[in-house]
Amino acid sequence: MPPVFAHGALRLYLLALLESGPKHGYELIKALSDRFGGTYSPSAGTIYPRLAKLEEEGLVATHTEGRRTNYSITPAGLVELNRRREELADVEDDISASVRRLADKLRQDIRVNMQGLRADLAATAEAARSTARSAASPAGARYSKESDRRLREAEMLVQSFRDDMRVELRRHAGARPVTPVTLETVKTVLDQARISIRNSLEG
Repeated sequence: MPPVFAHGALRLYLLALLESGPKHGYELIKALSDRFGGTYSPSAGTIYPRLAKLEEEGLVATHTEGRRTNYSITPAGLVELNRRREELADVEDDISASVRRLADKLRQDIRVNMQGLRADLAATAEAARSTARSAASPAGARYSKESDRRLREAEMLVQSFRDDMRVELRRHAGARPVTPVTLETVKTVLDQARISIRNSLEG
């Protein structure tokens, strides 16, 4: 996959993020992750060396509050940023292209995984049908009870999945906005799961 940032583009974008006010490292990582709609999140090993280099060049200053180091753009950093505004616009265009590329890859990965899941469900459904066909007639009542038990178990699994995902979504939304990519992922996965389960029931 092509790199998310071209050479030198990330350090320029960090200056742009600091223009609105001082930020500590995690806030910069989160701001970048949000800008990419959650499809990319830079590591600390990517961000902090570049911040250190910017500080070394006098473009960024640091001050410590407790155990947290805040970064702020210096007057020299602002001059550098203003000098490269056109380049920054190109970086924004590249980010938008990267978001589309990463989102497309994510959707493709989901489709591949769901195809495997459909195959597994189809095999499971066929095994269940084979078991049903081979069951002796006197065992029909016992099989009916077993079927009822499995139905209840399946319903409980669906309910548990729903409850778990609601908790996860609300926890995520409490920390950061739900992005279009997240919403698209939820829709794709649920649609594929619905098709797979329906096919296994009708097979």
